[in-house]
Amino acid sequence: MKHTLLQRLIQAVIVLTGVVLLTFVMLRVVPGNPIETMMGEHADAATIQRMTAEMGLDQPLYVQFFKYVASAFRGDFGTSYSLGKPVKQLLNSAFANTLTLALFAALFAWIVGIGCGIFSALRKNRLSDRLFMGFSLLGISLPVFMAAMLLQYVFAFRLRWLPISGVESWKGFILPAVALGWNSAGQVAQMTRTSLLETMREEYIDTARAKGRGPAGVVVLHALRNAMLPVMTMMTIQFSGLLSGAVITETVFSINGVGRLMVQAISGRDIPLLQGTSLLATAVVIIGSLLADCLYAVLDPRIRKEG
Repeated sequence: MKHTLLQRLIQAVIVLTGVVLLTFVMLRVVPGNPIETMMGEHADAATIQRMTAEMGLDQPLYVQFFKYVASAFRGDFGTSYSLGKPVKQLLNSAFANTLTLALFAALFAWIVGIGCGIFSALRKNRLSDRLFMGFSLLGISLPVFMAAMLLQYVFAFRLRWLPISGVESWKGFILPAVALGWNSAGQVAQMTRTSLLETMREEYIDTARAKGRGPAGVVVLHALRNAMLPVMTMMTIQFSGLLSGAVITETVFSINGVGRLMVQAISGRDIPLLQGTSLLATAVVIIGSLLADCLYAVLDPRIRKEG
């Protein structure tokens, strides 16, 4: 198992290095000068040339890359062109909001998804099963921006129960979390239902029934633990995806998070900020994948034996 985890760590470092290199090269081969974008169309050529030299953008590409990597190892990701602040400082302040949003979204997705999945499995092929699975399918099919605007219209604009944008208090996270987590809730519900129904056909479940266990006891004490193995793995990966993929939700609800920073960096061609947000998003996905592997090994002894 230690050997397998070591291999995954090496793969993670290779993937992270590849993403940094690819992002770095792509941002610099795209036509146009980021200094011109930052300073506007009225800047004179002499000023643009001087700023380009001061920021080191006139140096060879490989020199710029190795300087960036060396600085990144020290925790220095440069200064944002458009905002004029260190990228590290911007990421630290924005990541707190993104992490809070992802936690609320994951909590909603896991509670609703697991609950709907278990209930649907116990009520297989009945009306309630179809209703719950229809709700989960709607969450999977409905784009995040449509779900966000629908929630804003109903609960913020019409009913005025919750803020329409911003996160001045914990209430501001409710609508964004539901909009972001609805898709994940649908996936968890369907995976839980499918996995639980497959587990309920195992022989040891028939043995538990023969010993007099009721339906709830069979599910909770015998079937649920094995049925949750693939669900837990997916939930761990989902959380890293929620952290790195909240771009649309943060934009619609005006949340100062990493996703919104990435949108600002793309629109303003802010190279240091875009590199920092891309690096953070990649690292979060890689860490989530590693945690999923570790969690699966803890829950399933067969994985530890194979390792």
